Amino acid sequence: QVQLVESGGGVVQAGDSLRLSCAAAGLTFSYSDMAWFRQAPGKEREIVAAIGWNGVLTVYADSVKGRFTISRTNVKSTVYLQMNSLEPEDTGVYYCAGRARVITSQFSSQQRDSDYAYWGQGTQVTVSS
Repeated sequence: QVQLVESGGGVVQAGDSLRLSCAAAGLTFSYSDMAWFRQAPGKEREIVAAIGWNGVLTVYADSVKGRFTISRTNVKSTVYLQMNSLEPEDTGVYYCAGRARVITSQFSSQQRDSDYAYWGQGTQVTVSS
């Protein structure tokens, strides 16, 4: 059974930083693409960042480019999201997601939540102004 467990959320002020972690179990992590999604109140869930199985390919939402960094360590089966210069608009529940790796040419185009098979329970991030 696949388990994805997020941690690191919290309440911060605008301009602060947070690092989210997602520990994976039950899947072949080193052959899995991983991603972070978020859902703000009253809005649909959206992709924040994704990273390919070997850490080479990454995708970011335009709204977080230059502020957020996704990374992974296959030895620990963990994916991270470093969030800097946080803004109130970053508030939401952040979900870790995983899937069996896709071919390189499909990585960037397949970043909808329906493209991911495994999900964590989510961690709340609240940014106050």
